Formats: sequence, C-alpha cells, structure tokens
Amino acid sequence: MCGMKTRVILVACLLALAARAEEPKEPVEVLRQRLAERLATPVEGVATARPAARAARSAKAAKAQPPKPVHWGYTGEAGPEHWAELAPENRLCAVGTRQSPIDIREGLAVDLERIAFDYHPGSFSVLDNGHTIQVNVAPGSGLSVMGRRYELQQFHFHRPSEERVNGKLFDMVAHLVHKDAQGRLAVVAVLLERGGDDMAHPVIQAVWGNLPLEKGEDLPAQGQIDPSQLLPEQRGYYTYMGSLTTPPCSEGVLWMVLRQPVALSGPQLDVFARLYPMNARPLQAGSGRLIKESQ
Repeated sequence: MCGMKTRVILVACLLALAARAEEPKEPVEVLRQRLAERLATPVEGVATARPAARAARSAKAAKAQPPKPVHWGYTGEAGPEHWAELAPENRLCAVGTRQSPIDIREGLAVDLERIAFDYHPGSFSVLDNGHTIQVNVAPGSGLSVMGRRYELQQFHFHRPSEERVNGKLFDMVAHLVHKDAQGRLAVVAVLLERGGDDMAHPVIQAVWGNLPLEKGEDLPAQGQIDPSQLLPEQRGYYTYMGSLTTPPCSEGVLWMVLRQPVALSGPQLDVFARLYPMNARPLQAGSGRLIKESQ
C-alpha cells in the first residue's frame, strides 16, 4: 500500500514539473522516458515486504490447521508406558489412582443386586479403529444397576483379556461400554476362552462376517445382532471403580466383570489373533480400592 502511494506521488510531481516548464531544459519525450524508467524500478522496501507478508500468512495458516491425532499403540515408543507422554490429556495414564485393568483378588463377597440387562436385537456396524474391532449398536439396549440406567454404546475386544481373576488370564475379553444420561460410563467385561472348533459363537460369527476391508471404515452390517447372546448364563460379577483402558485413561468408570467365561471356537479366536495379536494394557495397581463380589 505504501509503495502504491509513493508511485502516485512521484507521477504527480513529474507531471506538474513538465506542465510548469515553459522552456524545459529537456524535451518532453526525455521526461516521459525517465518517468517510464522510474515506474519500472521497485520502490525500496516493497519487494522485500511482499515475501515477508506471504511468509506471515503461511505461518498463520499453519497455526490454524487442527493438530494431527496422536498415534498410540501397545508396543514401542507408542506403548502403554509412554501414553502419558503423547498428549497432555493422557496425564491420568501415568498418575491416576483408579486405573484399569487390575488383577481381581480378595473381592468382598456381598449380596450385590443383579444387573438388569435390557438388551434387544438390532442393527449394527463394525469398525476396525486401528486398536481393536469395535461393534457400534443401534439405540435401545442398556442395563440398570444401582438406580441408574446406562445405554449400550458399543462393544469391542482385547487379546488376551486385560482383566485377570486371581492371576488367571483369559484368551480374550469383550468390553460392553454403556453411558448414562449424565455421561457416566459403565463397562461390562465378558471373559472369553477357547472352546472346541465346533463351538462357534453366533455373535462373534456375525461380527467377523462383517469385518471391514479397511481400517477406519465403519461398515453397516447385514442383518441384526443380539447383544444378550454375548452374556453367560450365570450373571454373577465383580465390581469396582476404574478407568478406560485406553487413552486418555479417564477415571470414574464403573466396572462389572462377569465371573463365568463364555466360549468361542478356536477358528474365531484365530481370526482376531491375526488382526490383533496383542492389544491389552498391562495390569495397573489396585491402590487399595474396594472390590465387591456377588455371592
């Protein structure tokens, strides 16, 4: 802008001098030639200001770009021992005192209320999110416990089981994630163990049959799924307060681990093992938290 004003003033001055000169020392043609040469010469400071302005705009645009999602995993520099270092919101992964999973020992046997499961068949989609296979379910299924209603959001799998019971490790676990009206989370853990090759589980079979070909693709499935078929016949459980087992490791999660494991076939277990050989967070400190066990 300053360069443009300078050029306008220069043109005006030269024209005024040419107009006032009754007997110019130089012909008008010479003055015009000098004017053309002057206009062709960059004004000092303008040539360097434009690249600087472009650089400033580029820097501003770079700052406006949303940050790339932080990659985390289960091994190496992105593994669980480094989760807290990957992003500020993962701080609890290192300093939390109610982290999951845990080794469930010395549960206090009490007369726990039964979990009132209210699961219904419905549509679903399957997502390979790069960390596990996640099944997103249609609204309408949920559970009630301790005077609260929690709606089933999704379930996913870990291999091996993240939870242990008196030191015992299981082949896999399914985590059924629920949320109440205030946003509080409740997770039901169904322990999975290898059965005979002829013991294909219907829910697992439906999920594996609808696996997406690409990671990050939420693939609507054909048919319906009944989450209640994932549950064992016996609904006794352990319960304690814990956290998410993946970043950001948020605490305040109500955990209910069903005691009776559910069998799936060897080939079904092998399918997940090929996709995710190991996607379980290591055990976390019990930190003296209360664990209750239904009688």
